Amino acid sequence: MNGLPVVYHPDYVVPLPVGHRFPMAKFGLLCEQLLAERVITSAQIYQPGPPPLDWIELVHTPAYVQAYQQGTLSAKAQRRIGLPWSPALVKRTCTAVGGTILTAKLALQFGLACNTAGGTHHAFADYGSGFCIFNDLAIAARLLQKQGLVRQVLIVDLDVHQGDGTAHIFHDDASVFTFSMHCEVNFPGRKQQSDLDVPLAERLEDEAYLTCLKTYLPDLLNQVKPDLVLFDAGADTHKGDRLGKLALSNAGLYQREYYVLNTCLQAGYPVASVIGGGYAEDMRALVDRHAMLHRAAAQVYRQNRL
Repeated sequence: MNGLPVVYHPDYVVPLPVGHRFPMAKFGLLCEQLLAERVITSAQIYQPGPPPLDWIELVHTPAYVQAYQQGTLSAKAQRRIGLPWSPALVKRTCTAVGGTILTAKLALQFGLACNTAGGTHHAFADYGSGFCIFNDLAIAARLLQKQGLVRQVLIVDLDVHQGDGTAHIFHDDASVFTFSMHCEVNFPGRKQQSDLDVPLAERLEDEAYLTCLKTYLPDLLNQVKPDLVLFDAGADTHKGDRLGKLALSNAGLYQREYYVLNTCLQAGYPVASVIGGGYAEDMRALVDRHAMLHRAAAQVYRQNRL
């Protein structure tokens, strides 16, 4: 493989009502920007497909999966998700889950791989929340375990919001260690208990944030010794994010992504990365923040000669 494996599908983008606050266009624009910058070439792009429903049901209850697939969720359940149901969104949701599964398998094969979507960590076993319908991180972890590809998984969730759905799904499962470093006074209002939660004060800037991360990550890798790291690189920690409340700069985001990826690979642990949350009126600025993950990953991939 010549270069970092990156996962993308045109179905990552579907129409939403005009003015909807979820920045759906960012997924396609991210892939376009990575190609335009020559961070990647088209030969490095892998296309996923939607997984079989029984893979999704390794994590989610059949009743919830069926109701979402058929569009029969209650109005209250739909409001909690925050995205209007459509057949196209069902396909998009499942394809993005397939993308994270593929990213995880590519990481096992090549040492490092990145999705251009994913990180739907607010989805619980029997309901969705906060723009998250099916929990791609949890499904990928469960499936790879079931297929005998991994035994121990570490989820490093650096989205600005706590990975509450993921924490709840794995709350009694020692084979998946959940680490969430997030803004304390932010969604969700009711936090779940991860294996390790690090709540952060509002407006935390680059140096303090990175110092905190470096306090925890090396010890976690030594403690967990994962067969795979799933990294949620939410860009909503940026100071310009609409829903964030932390204050990282573009340089700080890049340093964070580089540190996580390089630390894991130097210690011998493969990493599958997803882009997580990111919300802004300026779509180009938002896409640039998400691209920090892939820029850092391409650099780490080259340096480690994967």
